[in-house]
This record gives sequence, C-alpha cells and structure tokens, in this order.
Amino acid sequence: MRRLVLATTLLGVASLLAACATQAPATGPRTIAGVTLPGPLPPRPQTDTFFGVQVGDPWRYTEKVSDPVVAEWMKGQATASEQILARLPGRGELLERVRAIDAAAPGQLGSVRRTDSGRLFFVRRDPGESQFKLVMRERLEGPDRVLVDAEARGKRAGQPLAILDYAPSHDGRLLAYTLQVGGSEIGELHLMDVATGQDVAPPIDRIRFGNAVWLRDGSGFFFIRLREGYTTLPDTEKFGDRTTHFFSLTSRQAQPVFSPLRNAELKLPLFASGTVFEIPGTGLAALSVSLGVDRNRVLYLGDLKAASEGRVQWRKVFDAADQVRDFAVAGGWIYVMSARSAPRHRLLRMPVNSPDLSRAEVLLPASDEVLVGVAGARDAAYLVKRRGPVMQLMRLPHANPQPQPVPLPFEGSVSVLNADPAQDGILFSVAGWARASQRFAYPPGAAPTPLALVRPGAFDAPDNVLVREVMVPARDGTQVPVSLISRRDIVLDGGNPTVLYGYGSYGVTENPGFNPRLLAWLERGGVYAYAHVRGGGAFGTEWHQAGQKANKPNTWRDGIDVAQWLVAQKITSPGRLAIFGGSAGGIFVGMAINEQPDLFAAAVPAVPVMDLVRAELDPNGLANIPEFGTVKDEAGFRALLAMSAYHHIKPGARYPAVMLVHGVNDTRVSVWQSTKYANRLASASTGGPVLMRLDYQLGHGGGASLAQQQQQTVDIWSFMLWRMGVSEFQPR
Repeated sequence: MRRLVLATTLLGVASLLAACATQAPATGPRTIAGVTLPGPLPPRPQTDTFFGVQVGDPWRYTEKVSDPVVAEWMKGQATASEQILARLPGRGELLERVRAIDAAAPGQLGSVRRTDSGRLFFVRRDPGESQFKLVMRERLEGPDRVLVDAEARGKRAGQPLAILDYAPSHDGRLLAYTLQVGGSEIGELHLMDVATGQDVAPPIDRIRFGNAVWLRDGSGFFFIRLREGYTTLPDTEKFGDRTTHFFSLTSRQAQPVFSPLRNAELKLPLFASGTVFEIPGTGLAALSVSLGVDRNRVLYLGDLKAASEGRVQWRKVFDAADQVRDFAVAGGWIYVMSARSAPRHRLLRMPVNSPDLSRAEVLLPASDEVLVGVAGARDAAYLVKRRGPVMQLMRLPHANPQPQPVPLPFEGSVSVLNADPAQDGILFSVAGWARASQRFAYPPGAAPTPLALVRPGAFDAPDNVLVREVMVPARDGTQVPVSLISRRDIVLDGGNPTVLYGYGSYGVTENPGFNPRLLAWLERGGVYAYAHVRGGGAFGTEWHQAGQKANKPNTWRDGIDVAQWLVAQKITSPGRLAIFGGSAGGIFVGMAINEQPDLFAAAVPAVPVMDLVRAELDPNGLANIPEFGTVKDEAGFRALLAMSAYHHIKPGARYPAVMLVHGVNDTRVSVWQSTKYANRLASASTGGPVLMRLDYQLGHGGGASLAQQQQQTVDIWSFMLWRMGVSEFQPR
C-alpha cells in the first residue's frame, strides 16, 4: 500500500513541475487590514535535472538572503506582518491574558546537575524574568545563589545572550558554561571559579553545543568546538568536522583529541561528532559518536590518559549497524537499548572489561512496550518505558538486574534529569498534559523526594482541563494516537477553534507536558490536538520508519486523516481548523495543505523545512541525510521530491492563509527555507494571504526571552483566530 501511494505521488511530478514552470506572473501588493503587504518577488527561470526529472526552482535566488533585493523584501514582509497582527482587536487582550498566566504560574526549570559534593546546579526562570539564570544550591533545601545572569550580561554586552549549556566539575568547584548570541545556538564557553564567580581562563569561541564533560579529578574537561574559519566555508561544510578538545586546568590550554578527519581510520562521516567521557575506576575513556540525526549510536573505548592527549587507539564496541538506540555505562556494565530484532527495543548488558554485543545478556526482551531510554547510576541502571502515553520508571540493580518500579506521583511522561555512575540514585521529573512538571530526587530504597527548585504558583493541575487519548483510523487502517486537550465543558458543535499539531520525524514523540499559557487558548473554547503521526516514536522504531524517507507521505496523510476525523466528530470544522508544526514539522504542514487545502482555515509552519531537494545544502543539511535521504541517489531524490512542500505548490489553488514563523539567526533550518516557500505560495495561491513573521534576534527557538515567547505565541493564535472568523479578531 505504501509503495502504491508513493508511486501515485511521483506519477504527477512531471506535470506538476511543468505547470509550475508556466504559472502566471507574480502578483502585486495586497492591502490587508489597511496595511500594504508587499507582493512576492518575481520568479527567475531555474531548472535542475535529477535522474531524468526536471525540477523547477524559480525562487532559487532568494536563498541568498544577504542580497539587497531579498533582504529588503524580507524586511518589508516582516514589517507588514507585524502591523497586520497589531490591528487584530483581540490580540492585545490575549497578550495580557498570557502575561497574567505567566506571572501567576510557577517558575520554569531547565536542566539540573548534581555533583559528588551534593551541590545542585540548574537553570531557572522565575515569573517576570526575561531569561533563564544559572543557579547553584549547596544542598537540596537551598538557599539559591545565582551564578550566571544572562539577561544582565546581555545588557552590558549590548546584544541578547542566553545560556546554551553548562557542566559543573564533579566536586562543584568549577563551572563550564556557554552563552549563545541572538538565539543562534553559537557562542563562547566560559570557565568559572564557583567560589569567586570569576572566570579562570579566557572564553573559548566557536562553540555550538559544546557538551563539556569533566574528568572525575577536576583536572580538565572534554568539549566540542567548530573548526577554525567555519564561517568562510561552504554551507555544507560549516558544521562539519566538529572537533573534540581537552582543556587542561594545569596548562590552561585546549588541544584537539578527536574529529572525523583527525581520526580518519574510524571512517566516520564529516557530520559525525564525538563526546568523550571517563568511565570511573577503570582508567578508560568512552567515545560516544553521533551520526547527525541518526538514532543509532556508536561507541568506542580507549585509554583515558591517551584520550586526553589525543593519541588514543579507539576500540569499537558497537556501530550504527548494531542499531543501539541508547546506552549507559555504570557499575562495571554497558547497558544497551537495542532495536535489532526488536522494533520497540530490548535491554541488554555486557561487562565493560570485555564488551561483546553478540554475547550480551538480555535483561528485558522485546515486548509490546516501548523502551524509551536508559541511564546509569552507581547503584543501578534506570530505564524509562512507555505503554501508549503512560510512562514507567524502572530500577535495575547492578547486582541483581530485576526491574523494580519507581513510584510516581501521577501518570505522565518521565525524564531522567541527572544520573551519574559515581552517585547513587537519580534526579527525575514527571509531567502530564494537564499537570505541571514535578522534579524528584530518588535515593535507592526510599520514596522520591520532591525538589522545590522553582517558586510555587497557580495552574499546576487545573481542574477544568480535559485530556482525552484517542485512536484515529488512517486511510490504510493504521490506528494513529491523538491527544486532545480542551475545557471539560466543551460542546461538540463543530465550531470549536482547533489547532492540529504534528511533527513526525526522527522518531521523536510529543510526550505529555503542560504549558500554562495553553489555558489562554482553551478558555476561548479552543481545542489542541496532538497527532502522533508516523515518523515519530509513539510505537518505537517501526513507527518511525513508517514515516521516514520513501514512507514519508504517511506523516502528512495521517495528519489529514486526523483532521477529517476531528471534523466528522464535530469537534471542529474546516473553517475553524488550523494546522501547526515546526522545523521538520514543516513537511507535515506544507504537504497537508498542498493535498487538502480546503480542510484548513489557517496554517503556521514555524522554522520549517519546505524545500527538501535543496535541504542538504543547508549548513545543518548533511547531518539530516540519515532521516530524509539524499538527492545523490535516485530513490533518495524521489522520496525528497515527494515530501518537498515548495515543489508541490499548485498554481491557482485556493490555499488557506499561511503565516511562516522564523528566526533569522537560525543555524538549524536556514531562513531561506521560509523565504522561498513564501514567494512561491504567494504567487500561486488564490486564497488567504501569506505572512512572514520574522524575528531578527532569534534562531530556531532556543534562547528566546520571555517577551519573545509570549509575543510569538499570541501572534500565532491571533492569526489563527482571525482566519477562523472569530469576531473579536477581525481587523478594524
């Protein structure tokens, strides 16, 4: 069935591309809400041929966003879109409500680290604060000490700064942390003496997710750095050959110790990156290699001292062919979560001193439950598994690895926040669709201890929110899980403003989690529907692969089928339905409205991937080949073309109103993905307007200030409510 669907899609490619080549000239400016929205830029003939298929790309030139013509057009679009949104009467009231909810809600908490000394390090944003701060406690009970105030630092530096990542030394005396600039996810790594708050070495630049990992004795740390001169390299090479360094506290110098080119004998792709960490008590170092977005992990072992000096001979333990999805090293064991012959995964282990995956002990065989992840502490391995939307946390003692359930306060999603092979127990969190995240310390043999790391507030468990988990039949009979969130007193009359959210890539699952801001949507009678479409990880590897590469059409067609179900159940109607997705979710949104434009009143692709044929030329593109494929082979090209929303826009079709949301500093998905798509869609559509909401002080979303988050949320909802015809959002 899947092959037939894909073949049918490709039969129409030649005629569709020919039609695009002869489409009508670009339209001129439009007046919307009294604001002049600039028309699209004119097309310029451009055709590429792949395996005998001609692919038109008339807005190729807009990929160069620094070109004065393109840059001016982008500014004009951003300004006009901002002015149009400002003229929606209900927007101001909605923004005030969102601000009021945020002010009354608990603080927000990011990552948490616990050191051997008992110190806790965490990032937190209290209500009213613009950016997260990096905070330290001597013990669980406090008091708190702010170590890094990114907002204050940014004001002094004259540019927006945010904490990207951090790592305290195991004794808690030193702290490595990275500040990113303008949401770009690129910045400088700083090294702080925690006692004095002063830097002990000059900042290190070219940091993009540095993954700093300390030696147990605090004498230095490993970290990852972009190569020198990366900004001058071709886009496809900018983030290639990321190099792992070791910084010595003795010499105050960093030296390279691993990279794909430096370690050519390992035959790794240029987009691979490696995190090096110490295995306590063994004299060994582990090299964990990520192959871009490939979920398969790679592990090597070697001598720790030689690794820190860059002269180690790495010994492979497993590679991508072994289908290891996650692993942990603790208690003298390597715990492995494997997908081989187990699409929902199984748990194995093997001794560190003689690892042999072919002889590994099976701790948990394959079953109908999905194993989500494994972590290692001194006392045990800790495993998270899922049955549907409900997760469990299990403890497997090293000496007797029989799984023991860890008691949870309520059903929901579970995340291990901190586990260390030299410490007993773990820190973990639990969250629900209508339950605020709660954090706990779990000491073996005792009940979990709540961690009061944020200020208490309202909306932790609103009693007027209803959550329903349903299964919706797709066109091929597959049952697609959907999470529906609404008010309890909602009336199913087909008139409820509804957001259909989908992603469906990388095996990522939308786990339950509650943002109090959602109340501002639900209070208006709105419904939020999370469609756990194929390509995600709701049912493990098989669900992921069913929406990957040649099977990608299942992702957006699952979304279309869910949308039709929502209408059939009178939860909403096409005039009150919006579709939303971000990043790889742009495929979900763009292709859904290409195939079923009359099913939606509005569509919002955020930081979206819309041109898959050219995506691998993006700086982050090569790392995404394992998920989507490459145009360099015929099967890969045909799959990419089939999922490329930009190439399937139909001239003359009545598309819903579309608002593209993008941070101009995005280093994961370049803003030209939105620029190209907006031009082509605006030139082709006879329906709603095409807006571009651009933020010139933001990237893919990380590092956004509180105000940026609030404004973006309200702009998206206001746009949707306007196009749904809600009276108070109609422009004056």
